[in-house]
Amino acid sequence: QVQLVESGGGSVQAGGSLRLSCAASAFTNRLGWFRQAPGKEREGVAAVNFGTTYYTDSVKGRFTISLDNAKNTVYLQMNSLKPEDTAMYYCAASTFGGRWSNPTTYNYWGQGTQVTVSS
Repeated sequence: QVQLVESGGGSVQAGGSLRLSCAASAFTNRLGWFRQAPGKEREGVAAVNFGTTYYTDSVKGRFTISLDNAKNTVYLQMNSLKPEDTAMYYCAASTFGGRWSNPTTYNYWGQGTQVTVSS
């Protein structure tokens, strides 16, 4: 069993920055960030898998995912935030393979942290 504890959400104005953190209780091969806005499907934002990083197109160049192996903690640095980035952000961990952006390939989830970007 892997427990994930997220922190770092909040409210910012457009153009601002936030950093999300997710501490995992054990090592897993893949950690990812997803987001879900009201009335929308859960969307893969970024993931890291043995040093390889993945991003959805809408955040490339603005968001950076990084992993501190010593702390089993994954970070999501979010810069140049836009109102459309507003969502509940979830950390997820996978102990098996599959497409990084498919939420069904993750078997552990955090409780979520709200990110709100105002225009």
